[in-house]
Amino acid sequence: MTTAALPTVPVLRSEWIKIRSARSVLGSLIAVFVATAGITVLTAAAIGAGEEGALGEDRLLGAFYGINFGQIAAIAFGATALAGEFRAGALRVSLTAVPNRTRLYLSKVAVVGALAFLVGQVTGLTTFLAGQAFMGPDALGLGDPGAVRAVFGSGVYLMLIALLSAGLTALVRSGTLVMSLLIPFLLIVPFVVGQVAGGAGQFMPDRAGQMVMRMHAQGSLGPWSGLAVAALWATAALAAGWFAVRRRDA
Repeated sequence: MTTAALPTVPVLRSEWIKIRSARSVLGSLIAVFVATAGITVLTAAAIGAGEEGALGEDRLLGAFYGINFGQIAAIAFGATALAGEFRAGALRVSLTAVPNRTRLYLSKVAVVGALAFLVGQVTGLTTFLAGQAFMGPDALGLGDPGAVRAVFGSGVYLMLIALLSAGLTALVRSGTLVMSLLIPFLLIVPFVVGQVAGGAGQFMPDRAGQMVMRMHAQGSLGPWSGLAVAALWATAALAAGWFAVRRRDA
């Protein structure tokens, strides 16, 4: 990849303006925080310290209970951020301003990834601290083993899910199709594959990525190797999306 194909500040700024001005895209980004932190806090407040293990067998993963809902918003963010380019000839307009397709694509991906990472980090920290405030003597703190890693990793996980969705949207050119396929894929397929294929479900992007939020490892993947598997899924999707943008007609 040449230097000419790398994102530049004006292109990055224009991509940020597109996201900021699109209510559906910005709304889905805000929903990542609201769904993850909000559902975790409401659940923790309702349960409190009265029901041990109510948020899951792994207490650390349970501290991020709402991330299963927040990842749906992350999928929507990644999909809607890219889908606008494939409606009503918008891609032709973008290519008129930025003829280099690789630069345009990398700029979009960089902005999506940066925003998802920043919101993910704020979401992870808020979710952990606010949720544990209702857990009484069973509460975890940032000083507990794996807590800081889980907070940081939760934000990275949400970013990877958004990038996975963005790459697939660039590949199929339909945000609606990606959301209708990817959301059931993350929510249902890992359970089915895990039962049928003897634990292969641990290599699905959500199961693998959420290992970084676990206090105790499950299966053959550890916290960082699990996150690396999720990163491979996202990288493969982004590479496929880049190939499609480069090869197909606008």
